[in-house]
Amino acid sequence: MDETLSALDLAAVEERIAGGTTQRRGEAVMARGEGCWLWDTAGRRYLDLTAAQGVAMLGHCHPVLSRAIAEQAHTLISCPNFFYQETRARFVDKLASVLPQHLGHVFLANSGAEAVDGAIKFARLATGRTGLVAAMRSFHGRTVGAVSLTWEPKYRKPFEPLLEVAHVPYNNLEKLAEAVTENTACVVLEVVQGEGGVHVGDAAFLQGAQQLCRERGALLVLDEIQTGFGRTGRWFGLEHYGLEPDIICLAKGLGAGFPMGAIAYTEPVQAALYPGAHGTTFGGNPLACAAGLAALQVYQEGVIEQAAGRGRLLFDRLNAVLGERRIVREVRGLGLMVGIELREKAGRYLKALMDDHGVLALPAGSNVLRLLPPLVISEEEIEIGVQAIASVLPE
Repeated sequence: MDETLSALDLAAVEERIAGGTTQRRGEAVMARGEGCWLWDTAGRRYLDLTAAQGVAMLGHCHPVLSRAIAEQAHTLISCPNFFYQETRARFVDKLASVLPQHLGHVFLANSGAEAVDGAIKFARLATGRTGLVAAMRSFHGRTVGAVSLTWEPKYRKPFEPLLEVAHVPYNNLEKLAEAVTENTACVVLEVVQGEGGVHVGDAAFLQGAQQLCRERGALLVLDEIQTGFGRTGRWFGLEHYGLEPDIICLAKGLGAGFPMGAIAYTEPVQAALYPGAHGTTFGGNPLACAAGLAALQVYQEGVIEQAAGRGRLLFDRLNAVLGERRIVREVRGLGLMVGIELREKAGRYLKALMDDHGVLALPAGSNVLRLLPPLVISEEEIEIGVQAIASVLPE
């Protein structure tokens, strides 16, 4: 891009590219990042407690990740899947080593939404059924298949008719049992509902869902797009519950900020697939696989264990500072995935955090302030964030 463009010119170009689809949260034009921090073109620094919508798990521009991408870019960027390729093979081998052992097969995609769409196809092939069951307050992506599973009407209604999906209340096993029938191909659930308000799954509900699927011949699909790769303090959210799903959908932390997605699935699902059943042009390209391989190597260096401790610290500090404030209904979440539910809309507090304190956070619904900091966040950076939140929320 022409370096002579002003910040206003850049904003105008972005508006044209986005086509009015992106809701802006300020006039800042972000220029660079390092660790948990971003800088705009005016030189102002921001503490990023969003990890770029939950993807920059190792922070911005982690040196190992950046070096791996640069080195691969000088070697081979694109390679179709009908050729074998070393970087891809090394990545898949490394990914298999951290996945639950029963998920022995992987399909590499470009994004989380594509992983969800692929999971629907795989489940229908494996079961010979077409029915889909998902949860209220769920969010699974923006493609037609993924938005069909998503519950929030504002995402769905403009694009109806969509795939037919039975939506049941989250954490309500009785209603789930009523919805799963002989025609159900799969039940798709998040272990923690992110966009829907950071609602944590009950063990009885998630384990009961798995048992229902086993008894009735449906597949259990877990959307681990946001909860995977250490976000909850473990490699995958399912580990908190002892779950063994048939399929899991992965993205976000898979490439630690570099776009990629994946579906991991069992041998019975693999047996139902055939050449041409599913495909991808860019999925599993060497550049993405180099990023994913570097990310997995860094995660294995104690980052996930550290994130579990940082998550406990964040909860303790938020509860200590906010626990007596009437505006705060609840602080909830798992690991470094935190929702602060307010008794009023969160929008103006998110704006005040950014404008007055240089701290970035996310909404989750209209009244939940969501925190998804990088896993590498320090204790000092956590305290900066907590004090900023305390400053903008009324006593």
